Amino acid sequence: MLRNYVFSSAFAVFGVGSTLIFHTLSLSQREIYFLLAIIMISVCTMLIAEFWTYKRQVSPIRLVYRSDILSKESLYDAHARLHAFPLLTLKRILGPHFLGIGIPSSGLAILCIHYGVLAIPYYFVGLAWIGAFLIAVMHGLIEFFLTFETIKPLLHDIQEKWFEQNNEDLAHEKSFFFSIKKKMVISSLFFAIFPVVLFSLATQIRMQSIQENGLGDYWSWALIILAMVVIIALSGSFLLFKHFKQPIEQLQKGVYEVGQGSLNRMENVYSDEFSDLVTGYNHMIKAIRVRDELNQQLMESFFTAIAATLDARDPYTAGHSERVAAYSVQIGERAGFSSGELDLLKKSALLHDIGKIGVRDEVLLKEGRLTDEEFNQIKAHPVIGAHILSQVIMTEEIKQLLPGVKYHHERYDGKGYPEGLRGDTIPVFGRLIAVADAYDAMTSDRPYRKGMPAGKALQIIESGKGTQWDPHYATLFVDLMNEGFAKKVSGE
Repeated sequence: MLRNYVFSSAFAVFGVGSTLIFHTLSLSQREIYFLLAIIMISVCTMLIAEFWTYKRQVSPIRLVYRSDILSKESLYDAHARLHAFPLLTLKRILGPHFLGIGIPSSGLAILCIHYGVLAIPYYFVGLAWIGAFLIAVMHGLIEFFLTFETIKPLLHDIQEKWFEQNNEDLAHEKSFFFSIKKKMVISSLFFAIFPVVLFSLATQIRMQSIQENGLGDYWSWALIILAMVVIIALSGSFLLFKHFKQPIEQLQKGVYEVGQGSLNRMENVYSDEFSDLVTGYNHMIKAIRVRDELNQQLMESFFTAIAATLDARDPYTAGHSERVAAYSVQIGERAGFSSGELDLLKKSALLHDIGKIGVRDEVLLKEGRLTDEEFNQIKAHPVIGAHILSQVIMTEEIKQLLPGVKYHHERYDGKGYPEGLRGDTIPVFGRLIAVADAYDAMTSDRPYRKGMPAGKALQIIESGKGTQWDPHYATLFVDLMNEGFAKKVSGE
């Protein structure tokens, strides 16, 4: 803010003001020295008045950063003052800044004219007031737009402090709402009129020199003044454009990120219609998050319910799908799967036997030995399961569940079913779930046999590494069982 103030003040007072004075008036060396002295005295007066005003304006903000304990009231007051700061800056420029330099300079100039130190007409002082007011408005508008950018880090920081303390967003301060319409009308009107009025004012003063010296040096002076007002107009237009461009780009970026699945809130640091847009955007993000969480809960409940429904067809396999899912997740964790991969693995394992819906009860629940034809019907359940899931709207998530459902009965040596895939050509989920499924099948009771002891099942898996099961996942599983995870899952 200090850097902006120094830059805009130097541009307004020493750039535009000095150019108008020293390139428009015909002054002697002595008169130039007196005018410089008047300007310096006026600037000192202005700085004292403006510093006092600025100190009062910034006090609620300073209080937040000087207090060890932050109250809700102090945070709210600082937030409100920050939103008001661009407008307060404009008032400060048009108040103590403009009057602080205008009153002393005009008073001292009148005294110098009265005592003959300055040989200029009295009405030039009135014209100087008009010019000074125009320059002050220009200065104020520049500071107004620059201050919007300056306060954003502070607004962000205070909003973060509020959220940490109260676990809610800080309500936007509407009492300092400054509409886009007002900004556009005032800025466009001023930056359109300012160059014309300023040039006309300077020409009025210059006319005296033209009458005395002719038109010889008029055009060289006019080119300097014209170049200056063009630079002012372009600078104002650029600030106005940048002021509106940034929030639009921020909203565009946010919408794009939503499309990519990233639900990040936007910091609301605006005090115009963009504030309402950002508030609406954040409400949308919150609603999407709530909906996604609810959908996730519903999907997990759906998968669990489907698994329980499948297991309910055969009382001897009750809980089989959930146990296979638990074993699979533990193997996946040991293998270093990401949280997203573990979630997909769990869902795939819960649904790995969904194809048994298509197997007749007299075959699925038969207590005696299955015939070759009946066993072929059982062997068809992975393909049936994949076909059932493929009838669902094929989202990316559903597609990733299919390999575990379809290929969990493939063997590492290529002698499995349904396609006789071999080694690493078997999808990862299929290879991993095969280990968990086989262990639970071997240790669970059946109508025609009692489940075997866990130790014996582990020996079978150990001996089948590289032939029936993937050696990497089989080894991880055996290690897990030896660490006692089997008892935890089976509830023994």
